[in-house]
Amino acid sequence: MSRITTTFTKLQEDGRKALIPYITAGFPFAAITPSLMHGMVEAGADVIELGVPFSDPMADGPTIQKAGDRAIANGVGLVQVLAYVREFRQKNQTTPVVLMGYANPVERYDQIHGKDRFVDDAAEAGVDGLLIVDYPPEECEAFAAQLRARDMDLIFLLAPTSTTERMQQVARVASGYVYYVSLKGVTGSGALDTAAVEAMLPRIREHVSIPVGVGFGIRDAATAQAIGRVADAVVIGSRIIEMLDGQPHEKIVPLTIDFLRGVRKALDA
Repeated sequence: MSRITTTFTKLQEDGRKALIPYITAGFPFAAITPSLMHGMVEAGADVIELGVPFSDPMADGPTIQKAGDRAIANGVGLVQVLAYVREFRQKNQTTPVVLMGYANPVERYDQIHGKDRFVDDAAEAGVDGLLIVDYPPEECEAFAAQLRARDMDLIFLLAPTSTTERMQQVARVASGYVYYVSLKGVTGSGALDTAAVEAMLPRIREHVSIPVGVGFGIRDAATAQAIGRVADAVVIGSRIIEMLDGQPHEKIVPLTIDFLRGVRKALDA
């Protein structure tokens, strides 16, 4: 059983919802990522999504694109991201870490380091799941099986426009949780329609038996609480990136802890 499944099982037993913050690895400073991850756990994060910087992130809005550009300028790529996870695992062996990104860095990693090396190195580093935005579920059965053999989960996005066929395809290969994109468009865009999310989740659950997390558009404790009433997990990314942009090094972790504690309190209320 993966760490992600173990975490969600415990949360469900306790009647609690998962808080999943997202940060771009290497933003805003290259070396701060492991400390920021520990701070998120201290504040009540149940799973951490770690964005892998990439130069052409098609699903990301301006905020996360800018963070990725900054991380790349800081010299951060997939090798460094795995190093951050290894460092995090020196003190934390329980909180799941999901890498979120695109196919190109993964495929490039294998070209440089050897066939299937990324999966081996990710497992060795302590990664628990992958969300690769441009991997189509209908082509991922072998890859998903390869990950499950290493106790890692392959996570997919669903959207308001997802068809029944798409949901069924995702259900066949996904594990851990699925990530419902609550808005049409890119990360950080638009206003959240909680009623629309509430209406969509039963449709998803007709086909998907694993937990459903909701992200895109969750910006504060109030919206997190509203989504937490109907979803299994709440994902917050762009708001954290915006909050940290331009802040001095010494304020990064305290600001994040303070913000996430408020969200955690609202989810548990």
